[in-house]
Amino acid sequence: MQALLRAWLPIVLVVLAGLPLVAGSVPIGKAEDVGMSTERLKRIGEAVQRHITAGNVAGAVTLVARRGKIAHFEAQGIMDVDTKKPMAKDNLFRLASMSKPITGVAVMMLVEEGKIRLNDPVSRFIPEFANLNKVAVARPGAPAAPQGRQGGAAAAPPQYDVVSANRQITIADLLKHGSGLVSGGLGAADAARLAPRTPTDTLATYIPKLAAVPLDFQPGALWRYSGGAGFDVLSRVVEVVSGQTYDKFLQERLFGPLGMPDTGFFAPAGKAARVVTMSESTPNGLRTVARTDSTVYFSGAGGMMSTAEDYLQFAQMMLNGGELNGRRYLSPQTMALMTSNHTGDMVNGQFGRPPRGMGFGLSMQVVMDPIAADLRVSKGAYGWAGGTGVSFWVEPVEQLVSIYFIQGGSGGQMRGDVENAIRQAIIN
Repeated sequence: MQALLRAWLPIVLVVLAGLPLVAGSVPIGKAEDVGMSTERLKRIGEAVQRHITAGNVAGAVTLVARRGKIAHFEAQGIMDVDTKKPMAKDNLFRLASMSKPITGVAVMMLVEEGKIRLNDPVSRFIPEFANLNKVAVARPGAPAAPQGRQGGAAAAPPQYDVVSANRQITIADLLKHGSGLVSGGLGAADAARLAPRTPTDTLATYIPKLAAVPLDFQPGALWRYSGGAGFDVLSRVVEVVSGQTYDKFLQERLFGPLGMPDTGFFAPAGKAARVVTMSESTPNGLRTVARTDSTVYFSGAGGMMSTAEDYLQFAQMMLNGGELNGRRYLSPQTMALMTSNHTGDMVNGQFGRPPRGMGFGLSMQVVMDPIAADLRVSKGAYGWAGGTGVSFWVEPVEQLVSIYFIQGGSGGQMRGDVENAIRQAIIN
């Protein structure tokens, strides 16, 4: 029997070596071994508990990894305000705009392969965008753009004129939120009328419709957040270039190899019970907000869901300069390009950003001066947040990843309290 086992062992090891990594490949370590204080890390949980007790949030999952090891990982509170089911570390959270950095990495992988150039016009991949050559401008004396009416009645289209665009929008414009495509202006206010999206639309059927929407400003002239359209266009570009639907591309090129088995666009039946429900604050406390997840429209702008530990694998790969567990996804030079400031001072004061000290790279914000920005992170930190309450930071100087997951409520101040607790737990 022992001889048989010895004969089979090399074969088993070869087979196992070819399998994708499982979740949790970033190991758990002792806080002091990675320059953090076990005692002081407890303040993260204390800060979260204060906000749970105050009724600001239902629950949270927080995770801190330093020097390649997990130093703090905790689930607190409840995942559903109706059932009171306790929060668990493996709960699934809707990422909202924390999906965007994943899409940024997907695009840059294809840039490295020479299949996409940052200065490529989007029309190279989506021909309809060759006709997106107009910018909406305010008509003198016209009323402000309508915000819609109650009761389901459609609002009148905004009154605006159009002028010719100076140039076509590019891949880089989309990554930097400098395209003007559905970016909060007059064109964005008319997008639902000009490019209606149906429940059956896919990226392939919907994205070409956006070519009918005038831009909100001249390409490259401003930084204005394109919450959905810009990165959904990038998702479609990945589909065109790769010949795969976006969910399949991500599964084969990122989620599978990185060991992110719980990351995707919707929860299959066997995992649905782990999805944290959304909640909102009311005068009578938190209440559930119904959310549905499309199984056909794979939004790289805001449609993904994940666990804290899954997302750590992605963030650690970026912190490592594009590599995790011996497999390279991007070069260190490309990661440096993604996390450099591409927008000068344009992002400062926009979309809730501090008035000073911030920059924006390719799909993520970058902290240029944490003192000026009044943020408890280090210079060069990068990351992004999602409208559901999730956020993350990668700090190269400290070799640190921090992940903060909630789903609704009024957790804005809690995020700052958690960041402060993480900062003071670093002891060397």
